[in-house]
Amino acid sequence: MRVLTNVTQIRLAEPVQVNHDRLDALYSEMDPVNAEDVVCRAMEELALRMAHCDRLYRAGDLDELRKSSRSLIAIADQIGMTVLAQVARDVVACTEARDQVALAATLGRLLRAGEGSLTAIWDLQDITI
Repeated sequence: MRVLTNVTQIRLAEPVQVNHDRLDALYSEMDPVNAEDVVCRAMEELALRMAHCDRLYRAGDLDELRKSSRSLIAIADQIGMTVLAQVARDVVACTEARDQVALAATLGRLLRAGEGSLTAIWDLQDITI
């Protein structure tokens, strides 16, 4: 019997891209206090919806997962989270195709990209836009 002595751990990381032009437009459309409020509420809603998507996936409710992922697209686009919006589109496509393997991988990517995007926006809030 052969014993494994080396184990390689793969750490998955997602690139985060925040569309600064979209954020600039949002801040120029309204006063800074209201824009900050919109961004904060969007971030909170994204975090809640990502957790909801994870629960729906675990429950096997693909129709509701598709709906929840579509709502993520709109919110992410609103505050310039382009990668997160694209990955949410990919989750929608996987639910429509009923491809369980691709859905599992893509949902994992959605959660990683979402976490990274939320952190990136949070870090930007310390900077005047």
